[in-house]
Amino acid sequence: MIQEFQLRVSPDKSVNEDVVKEYVSREKGIDIRTIKALRILKRSIDARQRTIFINLTVRLYINEQPKDDEYAHTIYPDVHNKQQAIVVGAGPGGLFAALRLIELGIKPIVVERGKNVRERKNDIANISREHKVDSESNYSFGEGGAGAYSDGKLYTRSKKRGNVDKILNVFCQHGANTNILVDAHPHIGTDKLPRVIEEMRNTILNVGGEVHFQTRMDSLIIENGTVKGIETNNGERFMGPVILATGHSARDVYRWLHDNNVDIEAKGIAVGVRLEHPSMLIDQIQYHNRNGRGKYLPAAEYSFVTQVDGRGVYSFCMCPGGVVVPAASGSHQIVVNGMSPSHRNGKWSNSGMVVEIRPEDLNDDSIKEIISHNSEEEFDSESPLAMMYFQEALERACWIQGNMRQTAPAQRMLDFTKKKLSYDLPPSSYSPGLVSSPLHFWMPKFISERLSKGFIQFGKMSNGFLTNDAVMIGVESRTSSPVRILRDNETLQHIKITGLFPCGEGAGYAGGIVSAGIDGERCAEALADYLGNKQ
Repeated sequence: MIQEFQLRVSPDKSVNEDVVKEYVSREKGIDIRTIKALRILKRSIDARQRTIFINLTVRLYINEQPKDDEYAHTIYPDVHNKQQAIVVGAGPGGLFAALRLIELGIKPIVVERGKNVRERKNDIANISREHKVDSESNYSFGEGGAGAYSDGKLYTRSKKRGNVDKILNVFCQHGANTNILVDAHPHIGTDKLPRVIEEMRNTILNVGGEVHFQTRMDSLIIENGTVKGIETNNGERFMGPVILATGHSARDVYRWLHDNNVDIEAKGIAVGVRLEHPSMLIDQIQYHNRNGRGKYLPAAEYSFVTQVDGRGVYSFCMCPGGVVVPAASGSHQIVVNGMSPSHRNGKWSNSGMVVEIRPEDLNDDSIKEIISHNSEEEFDSESPLAMMYFQEALERACWIQGNMRQTAPAQRMLDFTKKKLSYDLPPSSYSPGLVSSPLHFWMPKFISERLSKGFIQFGKMSNGFLTNDAVMIGVESRTSSPVRILRDNETLQHIKITGLFPCGEGAGYAGGIVSAGIDGERCAEALADYLGNKQ
């Protein structure tokens, strides 16, 4: 017999399955000798009150053993001699598109402008060591995409878009810890995710798919309104319908699409800073305990959201026990992001703190000013690329403030709200280094004033959060794509060009690893329908 129960236990009881088994046996009046196995199905932390509880959903196998594995296996058939399709980009959207194509009997040809996930590490390290950014191999470009070395968080609210469990199970099949099937906010970790990505690539190769690294798509081959394939920087042509999953930083792709009359539009984004606190302080605040998280609780998370002067101000991609990383994808840029190892045991915790910006906001005087001073292109607020131009201008301004290196401009949090220059800065995880800078002065007032008001509100919500022990690091500008590549809601093809399937975060239809993976699977299914309809 199989039974499921919901439990509410103390943190020390939640970490050992034998203890959980004893607890549920006692609480539910079940003879412990009859419990042959126990599985934890869901786990979440309730830290709303001073006494912390762990909520568990458990499955008991009474007088029988489990007959299934902890995760569902997907079968990938041989596709060596099958019809082929092109997948541009090996981020989560592209990888899950390729795997789903294989399930559907289609051979994927994956082209990735960057290097494989292991070789990327040296180029990423050089950003901190030598302040040099390889424009083809960095935190954004390369196998695994922006998520590979940016934390590996798998939490998403986009369950209505597709099968979240399928994405998590595929990760487990390729080596991820099965805890991701259990935790309310699943997380693989920057130290673990590269190996999982390698195994996904191996699956693609072992059944007949292809993966080509350091192969950048330079143009689509379009004939009579239909995509026939792509041309690459290596002079190669790959023929077939195209899933375009290039990620939110492939600005050359957006420019090519615009120049070749492929319909795109400007999309709202969010822009701000990385805010870094000592992790002990966040633990003390969130767990209501001066001793922090103690032995049995993980590094604490937080989430803030408010409205300031008609725009959202919120935390984004919170990394407990993590580090702030230099995430520029080209020269003359400073971009910051955050990541955490699987154990989340670092000295600091960070989060993006951002302000919502809509295309109509580009007419704000403070935004137009930073664009005019830092953009190398003539600005047109009505252009589909206008939001991208703003991103570029802000990142260039940040680079100038950082002494034209990857040293990032920074300011203490409380000083920022009081419009004071920080004469010194606290220790930070950001390895290229920080330089004190008046972010309140040079960032567009549209952003800085809303951020300041938001911080004051967050400080009232959470005593101790607004503090000069926290440092703001500029700028967090790559929260999502600044462009949407227009597609039909039913076929997922471009609205005017057949055989082109804009996919994932770079196309403006996802936000994060899981939602990009879901969209990749949907695009693969739509492409299979397209090929079936052609036959």
